[in-house]
Amino acid sequence: MAKTYRHSVLRRFSNAAVMSMLRSGLAPSNYALLTVVGRKSGRGRSTPVRPIRYGGALWLVAPYGAVQWVRSARAAGEVTLTIRGIPQGYRVIECGPDESAPVLKEYVRAVPVTRPYFDAKPDDPPERFAAEADRHPVFRLE
Repeated sequence: MAKTYRHSVLRRFSNAAVMSMLRSGLAPSNYALLTVVGRKSGRGRSTPVRPIRYGGALWLVAPYGAVQWVRSARAAGEVTLTIRGIPQGYRVIECGPDESAPVLKEYVRAVPVTRPYFDAKPDDPPERFAAEADRHPVFRLE
């Protein structure tokens, strides 16, 4: 049974530390600062993410479910990723289960810390990941 994500004090602290590193350009290049306009406040909200390249495209995976940035990205239709201090705007296209499955499989393989939040394991077939796609939104960035 997959774990349920909780936004704990420890998680807030670690996110703040990673965001500070991302803003200063000191974070690893596989992390990015995601900024999306809040659907209620209209202000930019930022959070650290791990975008993934797969099949020649850039993807955002929500391993913890439909958290705030997911709902705001759906509403706005666009996000900004800042990688190594350079911001780049993208249009977001939310994918269905068939398109999401191989991306989710690759994400779980590449980002082991998220594995407890998935029922599917890295060696499982894509169909197992497709069955979880509704709990882990995937966006193609264009």
